[in-house]
This record gives sequence, C-alpha cells and structure tokens, in this order.
Amino acid sequence: MSTGTAIAVDPHVVTCTLAPRFEAVRTAREFARSTLHGWGLGALFDDVALVASELVTNALRHALEHRPDAPSAESVRILTESVRLPAQPGPAQAADAQLPIRISLVHRSPQVVCAVSDPSSRGPVAREPDFVAESGRGLHLVDSFSRAWGWHPLAGAGKVVWAVFEAENAEVEMAGRHRRSA
Repeated sequence: MSTGTAIAVDPHVVTCTLAPRFEAVRTAREFARSTLHGWGLGALFDDVALVASELVTNALRHALEHRPDAPSAESVRILTESVRLPAQPGPAQAADAQLPIRISLVHRSPQVVCAVSDPSSRGPVAREPDFVAESGRGLHLVDSFSRAWGWHPLAGAGKVVWAVFEAENAEVEMAGRHRRSA
C-alpha cells in the first residue's frame, strides 16, 4: 500500500507527495524505481534510491521532529534498518491531509535531479563521520553517490535538498542492452 500521490504534468518532471509515516521511505524508493524505469534509466536506480532514502529519512528525522504526529527519532532509526515496516495506525494517519514531504525527479538529459522538500527551513549539516555511531553518515552517502548536492530555502517556509546524477552513462548502457537483445 502506497502513502504517496504522484503528479506528472511534464513527463520529465515527476513529483510524489509523501505522508510523514513509516512507509514514506519505501514509497520514495518505489517512486524512483518506476520513474527511472519509465525513462529507460533503470541503471541509475541503486544510486538514486539510496540518496532518495537518505533525503526522505532526514526529512522525517529532522524536519518533522517537533511535530507531535511525526514518527519519533527512534522509530525513524528503526525504519532505516528495515524499510518494510507495516503501517502504523494512530495520530500519524490524521496528518495524511497535510502531506508535508515531497520527492521530485527531473530528467534533463544528460542529468537526473532528485529533490526532496520538507517544511523545515533549517538546512542540512554534514557531521564529522563517526564510523561507530548508528547515524550521521547520510549526507556523506549523498555526496558519494551523486555528482553534486545542495539545498535551497523555499519561499515562505521549508527547503528543498537536491542531488544531481549523470544519466548519460545510464542512457548509453540501456541503449546497449536494447541493441544486444534485438
């Protein structure tokens, strides 16, 4: 069962609104999979899915931490260890009408941009890597798996955190597969 609603006006700009619930990370990954495969860029899925997971997890953990209906930090930590948690009934479901987190994928050859917006105006801060800690390496992963990343405040309130991926190699790889299978 999905917690997101996908919107597509331009077939190369697709957005999915995510509920502030456990399923948001899984929904973001499913959204990335179906969108990238639809664009013929399935080869990018692993990198984009990892970054999308990190950005959505950060939005759940940090941007929504002061909301009474948001998942607790401990719940989000458990979520990151096992993305297939069942739906949690309760106050979080009442927040569905607000749906404050959005993931967008934009394909402008030769690049794909993954952007996650949330209601917090506080920008992400990469911490010193602590290889013993259970968290704190997410932005380092985003940096490692994308060509570039950054963030911008949104008008009024909120922010968008984005990461850029090179699609050119994925497009060439997919074209080669199609030629070999024909």
